[in-house]
Amino acid sequence: MVSRRGLAIDGVLLLDKPAGLSSNHALQRARRILNARKAGHTGTLDPFATGLMVLCFGEATKYSAGMFEADKAYQATVQLGTETDTGDDTGHPVPGDLAAADAWLAEPARVVADLSRFLGTIRQVPPMYSALKRDGKPLYAYARKGIEIEREAREVRILSLELLAIDRVARRLRLEVSCSKGTYIRTLAQDIGRACGAGAHLVALRRTSTAGFKLAQAVTLEQLEALADPAASLLPVESLLAELPVTVLDAATAQRFALGQTVPAPPGVAAPAGAPLRVRDPDQHFLGTACLAGKWLKPHRLMASHKEISP
Repeated sequence: MVSRRGLAIDGVLLLDKPAGLSSNHALQRARRILNARKAGHTGTLDPFATGLMVLCFGEATKYSAGMFEADKAYQATVQLGTETDTGDDTGHPVPGDLAAADAWLAEPARVVADLSRFLGTIRQVPPMYSALKRDGKPLYAYARKGIEIEREAREVRILSLELLAIDRVARRLRLEVSCSKGTYIRTLAQDIGRACGAGAHLVALRRTSTAGFKLAQAVTLEQLEALADPAASLLPVESLLAELPVTVLDAATAQRFALGQTVPAPPGVAAPAGAPLRVRDPDQHFLGTACLAGKWLKPHRLMASHKEISP
């Protein structure tokens, strides 16, 4: 009999979020399809945006913290000639300069040169329609009441900014952006529009990668629901830690480690002191993460359930 609380499912789901759903609503729909007991996500997408979300279930939620720090990539469609108060097409329009937009788009070389000014470390003022909090309330709560809160500019990094296409008739640009955490693509679009004197806002945004995961690996909610066994679409918990080196323990040492004991490090472990490692048993089952302290492995985060290991 299935518990009302759901199943203890462990793993990582790469979801292609549809437009019109908040990140939390998308997470809860996936959780219901999987009948999972515990779930979380590793970074939000605006409701109007689509694309890659990394969802964690069960034990995977323990190892998701690093995902928030990861660089991300997007494809964005920017509408020139009009701003909005939200920075995207869900907001109220603020007229810009159509003639300036036409003149700028007529010179592709100038567009490319102007876009290059946004590469590297730049400063952004977070939008009012964002989940950043002031006095315990998200900024969008103030914005909906017509209250403007002073925000400090923050440093973010634009790693690449490629012009994919110009549509002069619709006055639109299609861009591919790779950026650091905390970057608001809505704000980038707005700043590009102001730099060319035309004004601009986003009309589409699609996340294509984060932390080594690609959109091509993701499933939609409809595809997930159609599977006979939706849990078969989950990646292993360890996929969140692919960048960490692996050390393998013998059976007796692995059993002690899995119980939370500090154990001798195997010979030849190459990692700086205090650096995290992935730890596996002789059968390559993932036991958790550890930090190297001299000749010892100190458990950091452990899987709650593990296969019993016989020495």
